[in-house]
Amino acid sequence: MRYNRYTIETTTVAEDIIISMLDDLGVEGAQIEDRVPLTEDELAGMFVDIMPQQGEDDGKAYVSFYLDADEDHEELLKDIRAELDDMKSYLNVGSCTISQTVTEDEDFLNNWKKYFHQFYIDDILFIPSWEKVEEPDHTGMIIHIDPGTAFGTGMHETTQLCIRALRKYVTKGCSVLDVGTGSGVLAVLSYKFGAGSITGTDLDTCAEAATSDNLAANGLADKDFRLIIGNLIDDKKVQEEVGTGYDIVVANILAEVLIPLLPEGIKCLGSGGYYIMSGIIDDKEEAVVAACREQGLEVVEVNRQGEWSGVVCRKL
Repeated sequence: MRYNRYTIETTTVAEDIIISMLDDLGVEGAQIEDRVPLTEDELAGMFVDIMPQQGEDDGKAYVSFYLDADEDHEELLKDIRAELDDMKSYLNVGSCTISQTVTEDEDFLNNWKKYFHQFYIDDILFIPSWEKVEEPDHTGMIIHIDPGTAFGTGMHETTQLCIRALRKYVTKGCSVLDVGTGSGVLAVLSYKFGAGSITGTDLDTCAEAATSDNLAANGLADKDFRLIIGNLIDDKKVQEEVGTGYDIVVANILAEVLIPLLPEGIKCLGSGGYYIMSGIIDDKEEAVVAACREQGLEVVEVNRQGEWSGVVCRKL
């Protein structure tokens, strides 16, 4: 199916009103691009591998929406332009020019795949679902991974720091809590390293399909894996469902989330258990380590890769 993408050039003060207007006219799924700094609540919802790069806020915003290219939307576009013109009388909406491009739905789903190929982390071979093994002599561990619409392939430095820590501290039959599981790559590795049961949490419902597919691709569909959608930091229901007594808690999130997560994450950890953290940009390392010690954790090791740090602690 072909889609027309329409992009309205506007201002940050008008973006929310334009989104509301589009919704009132029956346009769903509009997206906003701007450089407005993220709030603490927004950062708390970002369970991602890579720190977002934003730049300085310039007051500009771009609101995009998609319509079926094979249907006539002239009346709808006429109504949208009329609403934008009306807004100009009471709001700084910028130029409100509307640009148009045509795209295929497969562009959204498949184009990124040409940039993602099999790769190694130490002696572990990671292979996307659409590729075959090209290393016939490889006798080590093979992980089949497809990020789908969730983050996490194993390629980013933060994920690699977690993988190496899990390989070191996972013991046969141990229990693991993966906070911000995303595609489930750390859950898959934990099972491969010997874990007996894993619970994953995530804010994004996309993690449901991604983790299911990746566990199945690695022959782990029948394993004892639980996925809980919600925020462990402040959702009492999620906290109760997650439970306590884990041998390992792993969190590959941003430092801005890792620190407020600590109190609840520690409650989930059993005595003597290990708390593995990554997603820590180098200038945040000291703050994370200090927060761990303030919470009574023993800092076992700090590892670095590129501009990122990984911290391993132990609950005394």
